[in-house]
Amino acid sequence: MKAIVYKSTGSWYTVKGSDHSFYEARLKGKFKMDGFTSSNPIAVGDEVEIETEDELEHRVMITQIFPRKNYVNRISPANRRQHHIIASNLDQSILIATLREPRTSQGFLDRFLVTCEAFHIPAVIVFNKSDLYQEKEMLLFEERKAMYERIGYTVLLTSVSEETGMDTLDDILHQKITLLSGHSGVGKSSLINYVLKGANIRTQEVSEWSGKGLHTTTFSKMFDLPGGGMIIDTPGMREFALADINKQELSHYFPEMRQLISSCQFNNCLHTNEPGCAVKNAVAEGVIHEDRYISYYNILESIEVIGW
Repeated sequence: MKAIVYKSTGSWYTVKGSDHSFYEARLKGKFKMDGFTSSNPIAVGDEVEIETEDELEHRVMITQIFPRKNYVNRISPANRRQHHIIASNLDQSILIATLREPRTSQGFLDRFLVTCEAFHIPAVIVFNKSDLYQEKEMLLFEERKAMYERIGYTVLLTSVSEETGMDTLDDILHQKITLLSGHSGVGKSSLINYVLKGANIRTQEVSEWSGKGLHTTTFSKMFDLPGGGMIIDTPGMREFALADINKQELSHYFPEMRQLISSCQFNNCLHTNEPGCAVKNAVAEGVIHEDRYISYYNILESIEVIGW
């Protein structure tokens, strides 16, 4: 039967079958792993084929992984020469950020957005914990909102304690498979508890025996929303290192640069020191926000250091 992966701990998986039941699953012993370059061959959101291994214990074997329509990845924290797939088969992604306690850097925001652009996944930016914002943070929010909305992103201001923006967030999540990501401390858990509306999370019905004794490796987990749709919760990230993106293609994942690239004098323009660069001219004229160009330049430099 077909199933969807709801949780991965590295060697064991929680899957939801087409019968709406949850199972503990593992990979078939002779599973063909050729061609996998990621640190995790199976990711949350993957569609798989399963067959019963132990009906009494609700244990199954994964015998096939179906092709992914998309995925979000980053450089593996454990091995910088491999990438780690965070989640797959997404309709959209939401990056939860804060401007206070802790403040999310624009560099982190833009790295996440670049990855979403690379894999054609619509991204929404949620600035959370607005109840903590003073005048300075609200001014910065309006500035960031204007900058990102100008280039096509949806930007939302939320507070769980004051229920600011929560109805809009519910609408955005409705009937979609959504990846939720962000630094630790941005209030992701509070947002998730709110949108789940106290629902009894069915994945908790599965026994946790297979996870005992494992290292506390972080993992993603999917939940069903009461009104339809799913959210994928990811562990808080300290950094977001880009994987599988080279210097030459980076500017293609900045929407405001993408439309100008063909106007540059040189086809291989990196928009740094080259003459006749349409992107640099747009920055000088205020068409491209200077902060976004600085993010681009910093990411470009980091790609050189990492060597991707």
